Amino acid sequence: MLAFLFALLIAGFSPQAAAAPAADAVLTLSMGSEVRRFTTAELLRRPDAVDLTIPADVSYGRAMKYRAVPLLSVMNVDAAFDTVEARAADGFVSQIPLALVEKGKSGGAKAWIAVEDPLAPWPMLPGRTASAGPFYLVWENPQRSGVGSEQWPYQLASLTEVESPAHRWPQMVVRSSLPGDDQAKRGQAVFTTQCLPCHQMKGAGAGEVGPDLGRPMGPTQYLSANGLRSLIRDPKAVRTWPQQQMPGFTRTMLSDGDLDALIAYLAYMATH
Repeated sequence: MLAFLFALLIAGFSPQAAAAPAADAVLTLSMGSEVRRFTTAELLRRPDAVDLTIPADVSYGRAMKYRAVPLLSVMNVDAAFDTVEARAADGFVSQIPLALVEKGKSGGAKAWIAVEDPLAPWPMLPGRTASAGPFYLVWENPQRSGVGSEQWPYQLASLTEVESPAHRWPQMVVRSSLPGDDQAKRGQAVFTTQCLPCHQMKGAGAGEVGPDLGRPMGPTQYLSANGLRSLIRDPKAVRTWPQQQMPGFTRTMLSDGDLDALIAYLAYMATH
């Protein structure tokens, strides 16, 4: 062993330098008709990459420091689309309005792609055996634009410009004749932001983590309103199993008003 280390030193190498570097991960961006792929190394050496501190990271539940690039700087925005579909490796798919991303240009929350350096890996996510990397969509000053907790997709694999969920999947849309302040209409917006990343609604949506909440039966058809509230706030207080993935939604993540609107939407969809 000593002879091996001595040979390495004579050759001008250290044991760390002799180790094979980790393979680069790849992030795919499909913007309009153009598809581009970025490796971790390419993103980390971009001139617009910065050291970024997120004081209250949603996924880690504490302050985190990242090397990150602005999302808008790597996008080629196509006017034909109004939504960014952020797909994670585990089947989580967040539909992020392009208007929300563009607010970062005028004082709103700013979206960043945090990039995990293979030589300085991030810690494991709480309760999980992997980090949020290799790519993670994070927000600077999220409170300025009302960014939802499910709009922080980690283990990001691809970003795609698409039409809004309401245009892509009309079966999830409440009647246009409903008043603008109707609870079910408000609940549709809540569902799109907070539930659609994991669940579908009567086949609408791209998430593959949780069950469809519209078929064959809606949850309001077999759960009481109070039971559903408890399930959303703290799933493990209602039912639990080894592979359970759904997190609880605190009042910071989902206000009581939004929760009531969400349940009204689920009840509406169960009868329409």
